[in-house]
Amino acid sequence: MTGLSLTPRQEDRAIALAGLLGGLVLIATGAYDNSGSVSPWLAVLPLCAMAGLELFRRTHPVWTVCLGGLVFAGNIFAGSVLATVIMYTDLLYAAVLYGSKRMSAILHLTGAGSTLVLSGLTLLYGTVSAALLVVVLGGLVFIAPVWTADLLRRHRDEAVAERLRAQQTALLSEMDRRGAVVAERARMARELHDVIANHLSAIAIHATGAQSLARRQRRPDDDPLVEVLAVIRENSVQGLTEMRRMIGLLRSSGGGEGEEESYAAPELDAVDSLLENARAAGQDAGLAFEASEEGERGLLAVPVGLAAYRIAQESLTNALKHAAPGTVRLRLTYGPEDLEIVVDSPYRAGEGRVLPGARAGLVGMRERAALLGGSFEAGARGGRWLVRAVLPRGLATAEGKGRA
Repeated sequence: MTGLSLTPRQEDRAIALAGLLGGLVLIATGAYDNSGSVSPWLAVLPLCAMAGLELFRRTHPVWTVCLGGLVFAGNIFAGSVLATVIMYTDLLYAAVLYGSKRMSAILHLTGAGSTLVLSGLTLLYGTVSAALLVVVLGGLVFIAPVWTADLLRRHRDEAVAERLRAQQTALLSEMDRRGAVVAERARMARELHDVIANHLSAIAIHATGAQSLARRQRRPDDDPLVEVLAVIRENSVQGLTEMRRMIGLLRSSGGGEGEEESYAAPELDAVDSLLENARAAGQDAGLAFEASEEGERGLLAVPVGLAAYRIAQESLTNALKHAAPGTVRLRLTYGPEDLEIVVDSPYRAGEGRVLPGARAGLVGMRERAALLGGSFEAGARGGRWLVRAVLPRGLATAEGKGRA
């Protein structure tokens, strides 16, 4: 159950209407001062004027409280109605709450002065008890609402200040956190560049030198040593390329010196370039490459597109390393629920081609598929080597593309 919610304008109207109706009831029943000698219509005029001022208690607090003082004085002489007095105290309250900060001090001084003057005149022309009664009434009418509004305004200002301070603290904490992340990413980029990337460069250089030495020694291309050197060089160059991309990602995201471009996750749109590179590299080995797509590609989530790209990349790379001369076929099938990647290549049997770390790529592809809840299989079938991965499309989003 929700409570009644009024706008500030509606609240002012409700206060004015309640005061007016309450005052009319008091006048109708004769519950006001000098009711026997003062005409009811004379008491209605200050009541209506005070109710009209209530409509502007927020928008024009200074004018309403000044005019309200005159109406209050007229109310005393015309026959004091309690509703008119209460509405005047509300005008004092609103003037402090919604007016300038100086209004509180001004109304405190004028209220205290009015109470002092009225009580002094009563003491001069009346009794001590009447003067004390005037002091009490003056305090309730002139000072109490001003003091209450002043206290409420101070608490409100303190609450606003505390809220701003909390927001500033949260902002500073977030800036510190981001600064720490930026510093850590920059440090990681430096470590990767200065240590790991340099080691990979050294491995690639030494492998290239060893290959040159093997060629000078006229070793055949199918020599296991030559093949191992080729695998070492190729993997080190690939690792160095990926390492540089990751360094670019860390530096661009971390606010460091962005020497490399931002790392963009590869997608299936780049498979054509993979095939072109594979055709160029496989010409001397008698390898041809074909690709086909079935179904509507639609929108693919970034993790699915990246995993499919990596599986296709690793499968083509393995075909270049191990396949017999012939045609390597890549087929991408886009179903409503999943994406199937199939790569089959001519199978060359024999243990002599098993190289150190040769199955690390298969393990990586199986792990990529498993992380997405898909399946993966690879093996020899009917004289060909078949790699098949099925990835669910359930991760697709409205954007479809993005950065990984």
